[in-house]
Amino acid sequence: MAAGGPNSGQPQFFSRAGDESFSHAPLIENTETDQIVVPDKKSWKNLFAYMGPGFLVSIAYIDPGNFETDLQSGAQYKYELLWIILLASCAALVIQSLAANLGVVTGKHLAEHCKAEYPKVQNFILWILAEIAIVACDIPEVIGTAFALNMLFSIPIWCGVLLTGLSTLLLLALQQYGIRKLEFLIAFLVLTIAICFFLELGYAQPDVGEIFYGLFVPQLKGSGATGLAISLLGAMVMPHNLFLHSALVLSRKIPRSVPGIKEACRFYMIESGFALLVAFFINVAVISVSGAVCNSPDLNKEDQMSCSDLDLNEASFLLRNVLGKWSSKLFAIALLASGQSSTITGTYAGQYVMQGFLDLKLMPWIRNFLTRSLAIVPSLIVAIIGGPSGAGKLIIISSMILSFELPFALIPLLKFTSSKTKMGPHVNSLAITILTWIIGFLIMAINIYYLITRFVHVLIHSDLQLAAVIFIGILGFSGMALYLAGIAYLVLRKTKKITHLLAPTTEESERLSIEPSKTSAYNLPSEETVSMQLPQRIRTTNDVN
Repeated sequence: MAAGGPNSGQPQFFSRAGDESFSHAPLIENTETDQIVVPDKKSWKNLFAYMGPGFLVSIAYIDPGNFETDLQSGAQYKYELLWIILLASCAALVIQSLAANLGVVTGKHLAEHCKAEYPKVQNFILWILAEIAIVACDIPEVIGTAFALNMLFSIPIWCGVLLTGLSTLLLLALQQYGIRKLEFLIAFLVLTIAICFFLELGYAQPDVGEIFYGLFVPQLKGSGATGLAISLLGAMVMPHNLFLHSALVLSRKIPRSVPGIKEACRFYMIESGFALLVAFFINVAVISVSGAVCNSPDLNKEDQMSCSDLDLNEASFLLRNVLGKWSSKLFAIALLASGQSSTITGTYAGQYVMQGFLDLKLMPWIRNFLTRSLAIVPSLIVAIIGGPSGAGKLIIISSMILSFELPFALIPLLKFTSSKTKMGPHVNSLAITILTWIIGFLIMAINIYYLITRFVHVLIHSDLQLAAVIFIGILGFSGMALYLAGIAYLVLRKTKKITHLLAPTTEESERLSIEPSKTSAYNLPSEETVSMQLPQRIRTTNDVN
């Protein structure tokens, strides 16, 4: 089943239920765009055609930011915060599936919907917040890469931060061999760290009962645990991933029928579930190893010091018993691969965000350079002043920023996928709608609670004069009020009566069949969006089978 024109025997993927005038209209007019074509027949083998986007998105769940927060939560609270990983992974599966569904059903990604839905001022604010989230996501990658270079070549952390700017050039050099080969290489290297920690998991022999207790019994002991819980949540469910996933699914040409779209949504959920399950096991292994080793009664004084302020630069000692003197090198290689693979997804997410919100497209290397520069500046300052410890704390802070940013990407996604005017027969069911809003409100409630309690604690224990405390208090609570007002606006604002469906309802099909002259440009994915997809050749039926 090859891609081509009507005379090539290729099926077309823009069919309308009850409207034969659309049977020969292609989904994408640009025949030079590289896409994977999904056969127009029901088969479990179609799953292989959908494999890819979920695994690219899952890279963000095992990036340096995740490893940093996992290591610290295990060292400080043993297995007590494992339930956060379980909760975040389940929430991530539901949320990422909604992001994929939005792109599959409408042919537009989340940023494009935001631009069409909100007024200019609100749209600009959402774009700024999305850019901040991408920079906050890039900071752990910068610091993680710097730590890896320090372990491999004894390069000072601040020098490593500067050298991470060169990763843009390295990334571009490797991309000429094809993004698939690059992703396979990086996935293999990232898998190295998973294997190392699973081996160490067998050596450390943590108490299985305690692990299950930590997974299924929620507990937060103190503000420090709350802060780490928010960091774990922010490191797991990332705002930029919602923009990315809704766009990556557009790299497939799917049958534009109700059954075809349902199949695509189902297979994308299966693929995402498998990818996120792997990421979940890796995160649980990292926390369990850190918790078992750092809470062992036989730990020597040197390792006790490392556990008291555990960061990525000190974590290689956890693998020493399994890998010996090579532990630091292998850990560093995997950490380097993790940071660079996250750079790829962050770069593409930034491109989609800029194109969607502003209709502005930059070359990938320019986009990567700008984002990386914004991440390097704070990382460099903290690395020079605070050293490795300060750089490690910056990773925690950036993860918390991502958690606070999440509502401004999550709420629009929930609104759009729950809107029948946008999703038609593929709108979220009542059960999914209730579940996703409960997840969203729980995340927001945790964030707001931590924000208020920490701010009040800082004000009460501050050594500043009363006038300064009052002034800071007014500014702080005004910021909180603005934050809550922004969330309330997104929640309460009604969705516009605009339909972006590529598979419309029967009534719309009848209307369009009467006005065939308007069908050629009816809600096709923009050429700019499709042209930014990860390079992939068009597959035939034989390829998929």
